Amino acid sequence: MSTEGEDVERVLSYERGLGKFRPLSRVITYDDFDLGFNGWMDLTPNFVYADFRSDASVVDLEKWGPTMLSAAPMRFAASHGSMEGTYSLKLSTRPVANRYEEPLAPGGMGIAIKRLSNFEDPEKIQMEAWYAYTPQQDRLGLGEADIRAFGFFFDLQDTEHRYMAGVRYVNSVNGKTLKKWQYWRVSEGVTPEDWHFGMKNGWQQPGIDNQWYGRRYPDGSADGFQWIPDGEQDLLYNETPDKINWLYFRFTFDYRRRQYIELQSANRVFDLRGLEPTLAPRYQRINNLVNPVFFIETDTNRSVNLFLDSVVYSTE
Repeated sequence: MSTEGEDVERVLSYERGLGKFRPLSRVITYDDFDLGFNGWMDLTPNFVYADFRSDASVVDLEKWGPTMLSAAPMRFAASHGSMEGTYSLKLSTRPVANRYEEPLAPGGMGIAIKRLSNFEDPEKIQMEAWYAYTPQQDRLGLGEADIRAFGFFFDLQDTEHRYMAGVRYVNSVNGKTLKKWQYWRVSEGVTPEDWHFGMKNGWQQPGIDNQWYGRRYPDGSADGFQWIPDGEQDLLYNETPDKINWLYFRFTFDYRRRQYIELQSANRVFDLRGLEPTLAPRYQRINNLVNPVFFIETDTNRSVNLFLDSVVYSTE
């Protein structure tokens, strides 16, 4: 207890689990999935039409794989558990895939979102996670090339624009491993019709929902993504699909300037300063939107999984 005129020392104490992260000055959410879903859920389309149907789309947006709490059961190693504790958040795909350069097969992606809003107009926003990835152990072989891509993005809207800022690890393209990072930005000259695979009057603008819209090409490039300079990285996968290793991820974005800052993947830091996402016109009813999103995509007719031990969203 202090007395009059005596200085009061303010002590801020964080949970020990935050010691494995590098948050910005204000931690908004710290989600340890041993405690539940913490607001993370499947990403579903807008069911606002007759019979609760969603918008017309070349890509089927209603059949993505489920998001669940998991002890990471493995065929030979029993339950793996999480990095610290028992449960992680598991994103999974269905066992279906088209070729890379075709629109996504229904269910060929697993995607999880947490629905947030802007808080005190930060200068920077950041997402961190410890994660692991593996295919389902349902056949012989390493299975590494069955994982096409995974990543993270922020879905944002401010007073002027809606836009998406994020990164994507392209692991495999039509069975051939590539292992390179991309960032969210639409190529010059892409039209709304290009964005929707030839469909006229598509409802999303170029730069929105890059994870499933925009043409893709056999070298792993795409209308919605650009290669990160010197972005090749051979991530730790292990020697069999029933052995997972936990990897660190950190993505930092300049919210006020709408510019990328940095990606840290395991022991590498990629300087993204000077790069920008694609800005689209504002949408109705979603002012101050700040939605973090993780996703994983399969490259073959095999279910693949992304496990999130815990995640931290912080600002300053």
